Amino acid sequence: MKINVEGLAEEGKPPEVISLNFGPEGLIPVVVQEASTGEVLLVAFMNQEAFVLTQETGKAHFWSRSRQMLWLKGETSGQFLLVQESFVNCEENSLLLKVALADKIACHTGHKSCYYRRLI
Repeated sequence: MKINVEGLAEEGKPPEVISLNFGPEGLIPVVVQEASTGEVLLVAFMNQEAFVLTQETGKAHFWSRSRQMLWLKGETSGQFLLVQESFVNCEENSLLLKVALADKIACHTGHKSCYYRRLI
């Protein structure tokens, strides 16, 4: 899947076209970060359809590996992730979404972040 990207403004490079690598299972990992705080909220996966829907709607869509289905985050809970910016890594095999929370939480457990438990 080909998409347009731009580098850092100070690099002065024009936009370029890249191909996202969705991997052998057709999925690409996605780190979701709160735009205003930088807090990592969750890690999920997208297939090409989820990626396109996210780009079109501005709401994060994912592929649920456990349920084997497309998933609009917040569809049943109202906890939508509103995409502010999207980034691709240097190897074009993972994404970073910077989002605003439509509600105060992102995790289905009721916590703000899926990373609410510290290892001891």
